[in-house]
Amino acid sequence: MKLSAAYRLAATILHGFDEYRTRFRAITRDASRRFRDAAWREAQQASAARINLYDDKVAATLGRLRRTFQAEVLTHCECWREAKAHYADLIDQRLDYELAETFFNSLFCSVFHHRHIRDDWMFVYSSRDSAPRHSGICLTRTRRVEGDWVGALHWALGEARLETPFDDLERDSRLGADFLTGHLPAALRDAADTEMELLESVFYRNKGAYLVGRLRGGGEQLPLALPILHGEGYGEEAGASEGLHLDTVLIEPEEVSIIFSFTRAYFQVDTQVPGECVDFLQELMPDKPEGELYSAIGFYKHGKTEFFRGLNRQVARREDKFVIAPGVRGMVMAVFVLPSYRTVFKIIKDRFDPAKEVTHQAVRDKYQLVKCHDRVGRMADTQEFSNFIARRDHFDSECLDHLLEVAPSTVSLRDDKVIIKHCYVERMMTPLNLYLERCDAAETRAVLNDYGNAIKQLAAANIFPGDMLLKNFGVTRHGRVVFYDYDEICYLTECHFRHLPRAHVSGQGLSAEPWFSVGPDDIFPEEFGPFMIANPDLRALFTELHPELFDPDYWRGLQRAIRAGKVIDVTPYRDKQRFVEAAAPTH
Repeated sequence: MKLSAAYRLAATILHGFDEYRTRFRAITRDASRRFRDAAWREAQQASAARINLYDDKVAATLGRLRRTFQAEVLTHCECWREAKAHYADLIDQRLDYELAETFFNSLFCSVFHHRHIRDDWMFVYSSRDSAPRHSGICLTRTRRVEGDWVGALHWALGEARLETPFDDLERDSRLGADFLTGHLPAALRDAADTEMELLESVFYRNKGAYLVGRLRGGGEQLPLALPILHGEGYGEEAGASEGLHLDTVLIEPEEVSIIFSFTRAYFQVDTQVPGECVDFLQELMPDKPEGELYSAIGFYKHGKTEFFRGLNRQVARREDKFVIAPGVRGMVMAVFVLPSYRTVFKIIKDRFDPAKEVTHQAVRDKYQLVKCHDRVGRMADTQEFSNFIARRDHFDSECLDHLLEVAPSTVSLRDDKVIIKHCYVERMMTPLNLYLERCDAAETRAVLNDYGNAIKQLAAANIFPGDMLLKNFGVTRHGRVVFYDYDEICYLTECHFRHLPRAHVSGQGLSAEPWFSVGPDDIFPEEFGPFMIANPDLRALFTELHPELFDPDYWRGLQRAIRAGKVIDVTPYRDKQRFVEAAAPTH
């Protein structure tokens, strides 16, 4: 019997999805080998390759569709309606059906250039929205504690699916148990029914492997994350060990949430049922959006799907309207927000302010660079949308007028609809300059210190922010400083850091214009102060906290380390929480 064009269309898309998932799982599964071999550069390359994989497979599948089907079939919406029904049947028993739906959507949007977004023809809503997700597969392992916290930690670490032995499993079990007995609520610590439950899958990222789960008992529950690192000893033997060690124990919900933050690279974690893994993680972090958790485990395209669905639901509630983002308006981007959804939308302006010498394509390239780079907890992840459509009455009039004025090639009106051809979406943060306006002395010192740490960690990850003004950094709900303005970002190794030349002639140094030659990549850290922070008191405090940032030799030293192949280790928790720090001798 001859198969219909719609069925063949659905089957071709599913074949492309299977190719994507096969390669995705291969890259992900190899993370354990990369961790075993401490192949950190290779891990970075694998992370970028996995991010690029999705678009590569969509493009390959689109090419296959165009070679297989005539244009009038491929662009016939009714054919897609039938194909969607066939596709839903084909993926009905799959454990990753929601990812398959998103892949179908990506092909539909590629054919129709992100137009005709209707549930009739694509999965605007999931085909199984009302169906509970119960595969019957157990994703976790569990042990009753029964007061033996050393034994519980020994079990957690010793039976983890790791290919490298621990340097001293007894020591790490004792350190972990001491932490838990000293920090857990008594009701949970001492309850007869207390148990430790961990996901079987190991979460790999950068130089770390994480065991993730929870502690339950006495009517209470806390998340549990066990970060495991390579090759650091304790005390006088620091740096001599080649085995693994438990770096710390994290049980505070906010600390575990930071591990899964939108400011960090995606985990490499092989899980049989992605949706149920996300459900488990959301039980640990109920305030974290579902889409953000999908992104955290590598499925950023489906994270975008879940974000879009959540945004549609929020807009439909009509609790508020899109308004211009608070703070100083950008020279390159027009920024607006939906306050109730804590979401920031960024649109590239048609014309940039004279001080900005970049192109539209250059800005888009910068955002893609950040997407593929290790964000070390200091750069916000973004989602990219094309032909975003909302009702006109969902916009504040001042906001809409501003967008139409500064980006008329991107923002247009059609009847009662606002059509935005291209925009970036980020989680909302408080601009650092506004945050500082309401800080007391202690908060000011803490956030300026973290501002400097953010710049240092970005630099150590081979990122130079370029424009380091306070307004280009935000403060998360956890109080961390994050960079979010990417139009001048570049690799640190591309920069030429120089000392300011000494004046040889009287009055030379007072000239308003440089009296010495300056190349396009030349940077003078000694001039950073007034440029970064206009307030002299804040500038003096920042200089006290981070004097090295004004020294060209500091930046050159980082460049040498990066060129020598050093991959930094930026942990998503404070150094003072690390057991290696606690065990080190004092001098």
